Amino acid sequence: MTIQFTVYGNPVAQGRPKFSSQGGFTRAYDPKNSKDYKDYVRLAAAEHAPAALLEGPLGMVLTVYRSTPKSFSKKKAAQAEAGQIRPITKPDVDNYLKGVKDALKGVIWKDDSQVVEVFAQKRYSARPRIEVKIKQYTQI
Repeated sequence: MTIQFTVYGNPVAQGRPKFSSQGGFTRAYDPKNSKDYKDYVRLAAAEHAPAALLEGPLGMVLTVYRSTPKSFSKKKAAQAEAGQIRPITKPDVDNYLKGVKDALKGVIWKDDSQVVEVFAQKRYSARPRIEVKIKQYTQI
């Protein structure tokens, strides 16, 4: 079984957790941007969710399309769109991956520990988005 979907809009990487203390206890929570984006990813994924949460080993392909910088010349923007120039600036691709994996828990799969294989990449595009592909492997 393979599930594919696209989350349109500017991708948001998982931010560092924030901390607060209340009643002598410290608690960690997601920054607002990360939390809001995870909610948006859940909404996009819900349209493609299986009848029952996926179980067993899963593979995942994540392609993050960031906005092409306005400072790029037309030639450089065309090269970026063709994949000849790739984003090597922060945030790291694994921060995008972490946020998406967290968002899919309870929507697509039981737990993100089920993801045993990942291919993730960052690219430029005039249409920023994240494309997600999930493949279920069979257990022997």
